Amino acid sequence: MAREFQRGHKAKISDLTPGTDLYVGVQIAGPGLTFDISCFGLDANEQLSDDRYFIFFNQPKSPEESIQLLGAQAGDTESFRVTLDRIPANIHKLSFTATLDGAGQMSQVGPGYIRIVAGGEEVVKYAFTGSEFTTERAVMLGDFYLKDVWRFAAVGQGFDGGLDALLKNFGGEVAEEAPAAPQPQGAAPSFAPPAQSTAPPAFGAPAAPHAPQPAPSFGAPAAPQQPVHAAPTIAAPLAPQAPAPYGQPPQQPQFGQVPGQAAPPYGQQPPPAPPFGQQAPAPYGQQPPGMPPGVPQGVVPQGVPQAGAGLQAALQPYKETATGQRWTSQNQQLMRVDLTMGGTPVLARQGSMVMYQGKVDFGYKGAGFAGRMIGNATGQEMQLMRCTGRGQVFLAEEGSHLHPIELQGDGICVSAESVLAFDESLQYEVRRIEGHGIPGGALFTMQFQGTGTVVVKTHGVPVVLPVTPTTFADCNAVVAWSAASQVIISSQVRLRRNAYPGHSGETVNLQFRGAPGNFIVVQPYEV
Repeated sequence: MAREFQRGHKAKISDLTPGTDLYVGVQIAGPGLTFDISCFGLDANEQLSDDRYFIFFNQPKSPEESIQLLGAQAGDTESFRVTLDRIPANIHKLSFTATLDGAGQMSQVGPGYIRIVAGGEEVVKYAFTGSEFTTERAVMLGDFYLKDVWRFAAVGQGFDGGLDALLKNFGGEVAEEAPAAPQPQGAAPSFAPPAQSTAPPAFGAPAAPHAPQPAPSFGAPAAPQQPVHAAPTIAAPLAPQAPAPYGQPPQQPQFGQVPGQAAPPYGQQPPPAPPFGQQAPAPYGQQPPGMPPGVPQGVVPQGVPQAGAGLQAALQPYKETATGQRWTSQNQQLMRVDLTMGGTPVLARQGSMVMYQGKVDFGYKGAGFAGRMIGNATGQEMQLMRCTGRGQVFLAEEGSHLHPIELQGDGICVSAESVLAFDESLQYEVRRIEGHGIPGGALFTMQFQGTGTVVVKTHGVPVVLPVTPTTFADCNAVVAWSAASQVIISSQVRLRRNAYPGHSGETVNLQFRGAPGNFIVVQPYEV
């Protein structure tokens, strides 16, 4: 049964519904009045720091589609789809508003409401009337706001001025308006329920692929199909790649491969790096750089130093790499993070800083009493330092290979021992692996989720494998896996220390299951 809210009432979303995929409907009308109903995604300062989270008729969805404008349906003047667990960490409030388009004032509106529906059932409703307002031309109807957990508040606050004034109030900028294209008439909304239905559609279940669409009315254009967001996790930063051969798609770098470096042929090892201060040998048949023409290879003319023309030439291959991105790999073992970009602090393993430039402050990041108890009990405790300020920090640890992995609303599971640093905007928690015990207490892992970068360290160059129904891995060699994978402990009982025929020699393995697209990362080393 729906809860009736009055102005100022607040409640946790979890107290209203266990779901996070919600339908928000707004009903507002008045004689001769036209309304613009919008949603503002605001940061911790209640400002529109990213204009891609201003959802209105000209921008119907956010980048990761956690907020979508659905149109009029089920008796609502306007409706939205809000997926709370996909909203980025920098968005702290969703403010739903209604503004007048043209002449009039809010005191002229009739009875209206804003409501939340989950799983096809209305869970909360806030009703209002025009008698609550006077000469205002906009009204803030209700807010989803983050305070430890997501909550809902019935606001019902009038605002002088229209949509432009409301946008400026939230820190946005009003662009020059272009002539609006005429809207096609008679087309059914792409997400609308049947005409006989009075309840909004239920969320939470993915739509079947290639589902047949109902035929549009005669003479009406078919509703455009909304693209599905399927952006993969990106290993950042990306470097320019060499152009692919004509007619072939460009190749992405392998996990652990230096960006911009060509992969060696199958079965061959990459050429070793030249000694410090020396240049790499030129390919067969080509003249080394800096050599005069006509001099045979391997012969250094008199008066020319072997390491190049002076000290600068010798050190040129090892200069700092600056790509203009927040996270930049200097080489396989050294990572640079630019704190002036992104605006959020970085949490790094204590003792991992090898150098920094600029005004940078380092502080201890405590986990609190509960965090220490969980860390001690699970073995997933991280001693972290908080890096803030304006400057660049260089991170490394014991020559481990470092891999920056950029998350775009998705998640990844990494052992705490394999984490070097990550953006503070990411959410992280200890996740239990279901099953019987693993030797050494490795029953748990860290799950990172949200929008930001986590730097994973490995012993040697790892390999990324797709998850299949028969994917098994040694629990001491697995570094990370996709958060959507199902992990099951597979125990094998040994009667003696040596492996018998048909046995891998490992007492405990991890079995991975999941839909296509899931992966695991394995290093050539056992912890």
